[in-house]
Amino acid sequence: MEKRNIARAGMIAGIVSIAVNALLFGLKFAVGIMVGSLALKADAWHTLSDSISSIIIVIALRFSARKPDREHPFGHGRWTQIASLFVAVFLGVIGYEFVKQSITGFTNHETVTFGVWAIVVTVISIVAKEAMAQYAFIVAKKTDNPAIKADGWHHRSDALSSVVVLVGILLAGKLWWMDSALGLVIALMLFWATFSIMRETITKMLGAQPPKELLNQIIAEIKALHSENVQPHHFRMHDYVLQRELVFHILLDKNLTIEAGHAIAEEIENMIKKKFSIMATVHIEPKN
Repeated sequence: MEKRNIARAGMIAGIVSIAVNALLFGLKFAVGIMVGSLALKADAWHTLSDSISSIIIVIALRFSARKPDREHPFGHGRWTQIASLFVAVFLGVIGYEFVKQSITGFTNHETVTFGVWAIVVTVISIVAKEAMAQYAFIVAKKTDNPAIKADGWHHRSDALSSVVVLVGILLAGKLWWMDSALGLVIALMLFWATFSIMRETITKMLGAQPPKELLNQIIAEIKALHSENVQPHHFRMHDYVLQRELVFHILLDKNLTIEAGHAIAEEIENMIKKKFSIMATVHIEPKN
């Protein structure tokens, strides 16, 4: 997918997320105040945090779309990965606030009476958030953008938290502590989302081996070019979001001239760029 289309797809996904989440926040928070529910208000803030994270991602996409320059020869694509870390930290902070409020609810034996509006708003939220999650995952897969994927998981966690809230609403008449318990469950979901997003993002920023499927495809294409005369190994991938850099070694006959070895390496690099849209750097080693 072209860089310009990647940025455009991310921007559209972010804008849609901001608009829908703002609407859902207003509905949830209004009903939460109406019935005095910590769970609904917490779920509303969870939804609003989606909008805030989407705003962060939209801003990051603007930065990442800048062309490479002297100080940043690999471009600015990692701004989206930095944005993913901000989203993760924000989720953790919101989760901590929910934990505090839930503990207060348990301590004070706070009870809540839910009505029909609470059920209606929660069902709407579940459907809308899961639809947004699916949309974000599709865009993330096409663009290979971790920030959009992180936003998709944020939508998914919001949909799941709303499912838990719906179950709690239906059981609240029998269990006085249900509202506080729901707030605590939502917080735990946010902590897990924080951990998952940070783990994936940090792994990519540190640099990792290419996915096994991609690696097998690249090796197969190299062998199709040069049969058994070239032995590729020691692969390393550096993900700059809008540009990926692949570094690996090949073993060549030690009797080849420097010019012949360079020609083979350059042919492999050009093939990888054309077929996989990856910038490759090949290091030549003599056999034996």
